[in-house]
Amino acid sequence: MGKITFLGAGSTVFAKNVLGDCMLTPSLQGFEFALYDIDLERLRDSENMLNNLKESINSTVRVKAYTDRKEALRNAKYVINAIQVGGYNPCTITDFEVPKRYGLRQTIADTVGIGGIFRNLRTIPVMLDFARDMQEVCPDAWFLNYTNPMAALTGAMLRYGGVKTVGLCHSVQVCVPHLFQALSMPLDNVQWKIAGINHMAWLLEIKRDGEDLYPEIKRRALEKQKTKHDDMVRFELMQRFGCYVTESSEHNAEYHPYFIKSNYPELIERFNIPLDEYPRRCVKQIADWKTMREELVHNKNLTHTRTHEYASYILDAMETDVPFKIGGNVLNTGGLISNLPEKAVVEVPCLVDRSGITPTYVGELPEQLAALNRTNINTQLLTIEAAITGKKEHIYHAAMLDSHAAAELSMDDIVSLCDDLIEAHGDWLPAFKSNYIQV
Repeated sequence: MGKITFLGAGSTVFAKNVLGDCMLTPSLQGFEFALYDIDLERLRDSENMLNNLKESINSTVRVKAYTDRKEALRNAKYVINAIQVGGYNPCTITDFEVPKRYGLRQTIADTVGIGGIFRNLRTIPVMLDFARDMQEVCPDAWFLNYTNPMAALTGAMLRYGGVKTVGLCHSVQVCVPHLFQALSMPLDNVQWKIAGINHMAWLLEIKRDGEDLYPEIKRRALEKQKTKHDDMVRFELMQRFGCYVTESSEHNAEYHPYFIKSNYPELIERFNIPLDEYPRRCVKQIADWKTMREELVHNKNLTHTRTHEYASYILDAMETDVPFKIGGNVLNTGGLISNLPEKAVVEVPCLVDRSGITPTYVGELPEQLAALNRTNINTQLLTIEAAITGKKEHIYHAAMLDSHAAAELSMDDIVSLCDDLIEAHGDWLPAFKSNYIQV
């Protein structure tokens, strides 16, 4: 039978969601689930949890933990990636605290922006190491990337990794249900179309029985903006630019130059923007894990309900040849979105079956939406350039082209901030430690 390798298996809750889904998928019975993580304690926790889950739901998969990455990958048919290089402590703390010295505040810092750039620089070399191992021991495997920053990491793998790769994020499938719940609108018989880039894909069309629902959505959203709520940034973007965006308001607050501004501190209050949100979540998750660990790891009566994560549905479609549609992150080859760059990774509807993943042609986005996407793509492409060439000036280019950093800091300060972050990260960025360039 086949083999599914999970890299970053110490993410126990996410491993339960994705691999638990696979355990409930008939076409994946008998598969080996190969687990790999550099944190051996968390690896064993996930192995115990998954074995307990397997027994309680009567799955016939085999769960095996590996301490040798290449052996975990050997002969894999599918590889699922959920790693985080550097973790909360020290790297996420560094990504937030060093920019604060320059007055640059962030919310999540895992996609673009200063935090996203440096998360990419830490992660791309590790992912390309995975790709080299895969070329040697499982060259035909599909690589399913869940790790952020989604677009740049997937782009690096597709352009330089030499393995079949798709990037997956659940923001596409939860976008409309969450919007309709927030606006108290019924979801029955609703059809929609989403495309753009990861975390900034656009709800281009939404209809019920042929009727355009956007006028009613915008009417309700405008009314909702009169009181504080958790999605004020996205509703503002929709009113100003015409379409709702897939990823959360806390994310989108830092993807644009309009919301987190030291000269306009009242915007933080007005749009209810949670600065330093990701560190708060990390601290909470670390604290929660202490109580959750016992419930998950040693619970002989674990249960699982199949989630909305795409992985099990993709694998099932490839195994059974029954087509399934996803929102996938793929290269914009052939101009899938015709007014975005070809080197960009775009998030578009894709058909999955035994032949693999086939992206669909979207055509032109409304020009204002493509323009917003391009601001983020610029930083993504320069970050990949920096990681591949090892040239520090491309880090500076990526940061100077970032909407949020450029709106807040001078070019001198951006370069100085990048140098401070390189120094603070130290061994996490070995390619840049002694490569100073005078600007």
